[in-house]
Amino acid sequence: MTSVKQVQVTFDCADPERVALFWCEVLGYVVPPPPPGFDSWRDFDASLPPDQQGSAYACVDPTGAGPRLFFQRVPEGKVVKNRVHLDVRAATGLVGEERRATLVAEGERLVALGGVRVRLLEADGFNESCLVMQDVEGNEFCLD
Repeated sequence: MTSVKQVQVTFDCADPERVALFWCEVLGYVVPPPPPGFDSWRDFDASLPPDQQGSAYACVDPTGAGPRLFFQRVPEGKVVKNRVHLDVRAATGLVGEERRATLVAEGERLVALGGVRVRLLEADGFNESCLVMQDVEGNEFCLD
C-alpha cells in the first residue's frame, strides 16, 4: 500500500519574489520565516553568491493544509500554454448567477493585483462556470 505524500508545486518564472507575492494574495498564503541566523529573506538572499540572489522564493499555507509553492528563476520566458495549472476554488458549492458573480468579483480583485482575465467559461449543463486567468507572468489558472 502506498502512503500519501506531501506535494510542493513549483513555478518556473523570471521574478520569483513578484510571482510568489501574487500567489500569497490569491490564496491567503504567507512567506515562511527565513532560515535560522537571518532576520529576513533579504538578508539571506544577500548572503548568496551574486548569480543566485533573487533566484528563488516560496510561500506556504498558514494552516498547513495546502501545498508549499516554490518559485524558481529560469532563463527562458514562457512560450506555450501550461500543461498543468491550478484551479483556485473560489466559488465552491455555488451555482448559477451567484457562482458567476463570485468568480467575476474574485477575478476583478486579482486583476487589480496584476493578474489577467482571459475568459469566462459559462455553465453548459454539465460543468459550472469557471474563470480562466493568468498570473503576473502569464501562468494560466482557473477560478473555479
